Amino acid sequence: MRYNGNKTKGRILTDYFFKWLTLAISSICAVPLILILYFIVSKGISAINWQFFVNIPAPVGEKGGGVLNDIIGTVMLVIMASAIAIPIAVIAGVYLAENKNSPTANLVRFCAEILQGVPSIVIGVIAYIWVVKPFHHFSAISGSVALAIMMLPVIIRTTEETIKMVPNHIKEGSLALGVPYYKTMLRIIIPCGYSGIISGIIISVARIAGETAPLLFTSFGNPYISYNPVKPIGSLPQTIFLYAMSPYADWIQQAWGASFILLSCILIISLVSKFLTRRWKIQF
Repeated sequence: MRYNGNKTKGRILTDYFFKWLTLAISSICAVPLILILYFIVSKGISAINWQFFVNIPAPVGEKGGGVLNDIIGTVMLVIMASAIAIPIAVIAGVYLAENKNSPTANLVRFCAEILQGVPSIVIGVIAYIWVVKPFHHFSAISGSVALAIMMLPVIIRTTEETIKMVPNHIKEGSLALGVPYYKTMLRIIIPCGYSGIISGIIISVARIAGETAPLLFTSFGNPYISYNPVKPIGSLPQTIFLYAMSPYADWIQQAWGASFILLSCILIISLVSKFLTRRWKIQF
């Protein structure tokens, strides 16, 4: 076989070109994120102090105040939404993985895909019609229902894909030993997929933690601390939305501070998810 040095050099140059092109495009994609982080940290860090965490908002026209009510409200909304969405979504994901081609599974899968593309404000309107109007008042429950609906498609799809990756011989071996089907799924198959399932849950939590539109129609906001799930409740995204549009410089500064807190919480959640997925990752 005749050696052609020019072709070999051309392939090497082409390989290097596309390698550096990919690196450059990836770096360009990271620029917006770096700029967002820079602006939020640089503008928000100056508003952060101990009083900002332990006080409720000050009356209009007065300086100071904090976002303790919004932090508590955001945590409550996320916990309540997760309590609603996670069991339903995990069960649905397992069903889709175990019944890949059944008509019902195809319908559920199609609905999950459509639901993932529904705008959040539309989900807020639906939650308002389903929960707020029948009870004639805004509440934390209605807000958590709206957020839970948004969590469902992400967890369903990640659970389905994760369970599909678990080798069939693991399930078959368990069933061959006489372990009931439900115990096989709960104690063997689902634990094997903890890594992917938790990743889906964390992604969905990060998504709803910064949602504002659904809460405008449901939880409505509350300038005071409230632990009552049937009453309006404050949240960080809604406060950021309201304060950022205000004519008061102090409120705008607090909006940056609340943005910094929300971003930090999402970053911590992401790091925790990375740690948990590595800890529970199982090699097949």
